[in-house]
Amino acid sequence: MIHLLALSWLAAAALQLALWLVAQRTRNASIVDVGWAGSFAVVAALLAAQATTAPAIFAPVTVVVIAWSLRLTWHLLRRGAATGPEEGRYRDLRQRWAPHAERAFFLFFQAQAALTAILAVSIIPPFLWTPRPSLELLRWLGVAISAIAIVGETVADLQLKRFRRAHAGERRVCDVGLWRYSRHPNYFFEWIYWLGLAVHGLAFAPWGLVALLGQAIILASIFGVTGIPPTEAQALRSRGDAYRAYQQRVSRFVPWPPKSRQNDA
Repeated sequence: MIHLLALSWLAAAALQLALWLVAQRTRNASIVDVGWAGSFAVVAALLAAQATTAPAIFAPVTVVVIAWSLRLTWHLLRRGAATGPEEGRYRDLRQRWAPHAERAFFLFFQAQAALTAILAVSIIPPFLWTPRPSLELLRWLGVAISAIAIVGETVADLQLKRFRRAHAGERRVCDVGLWRYSRHPNYFFEWIYWLGLAVHGLAFAPWGLVALLGQAIILASIFGVTGIPPTEAQALRSRGDAYRAYQQRVSRFVPWPPKSRQNDA
């Protein structure tokens, strides 16, 4: 497993180095998200090339990982992560890290590459081991959960995109569709995707239990690092009281019926 983790890290590190050089020229660190999302398609392809098991064992999870990776990469590119203005959270980091922002961003980009390698443990089991026959159902259940999560993420992103297009220039908060039940349905389904990979890994017990690590890291990141806290801080800066009212009414993470509506204006 160690050699596959090292290979994953080298591939992700090379990709993030290239994107950091691009960010140096464009002064848009948002492209780091493109690198993080796209690196998993690269890693999955490399793992498939190095697999010691039959294609029938690793193909299902490979397809799911690449589909998730390419969808998220395309979504971020269409949103302007590579060509649009730098996201507020990265502008804030640039100011906080000045006058050594470029050096700090280099370390940040490489930290994302290291995270890719660590999370690769969630997808490595089928490339190294065969599933236990008695746990075969878990393999397909995990793939199904991750596939459903990809659909959920796609729907949430499309709903937010349509809302922003319809209310461009306004300070309104998206509270339609999935966003009516969760302030962060995209993050929720992101975690569900990694939870599916964890369930998939259980079919390869005992070694496959390493797959549990991925969903725990993602959940910690969503709640404590790059997910909800900076996203909501930026929303409060840009939408003020409207977002505060939204926070009081709508579940933070898990989709749940909202409280009685209050005026967001």
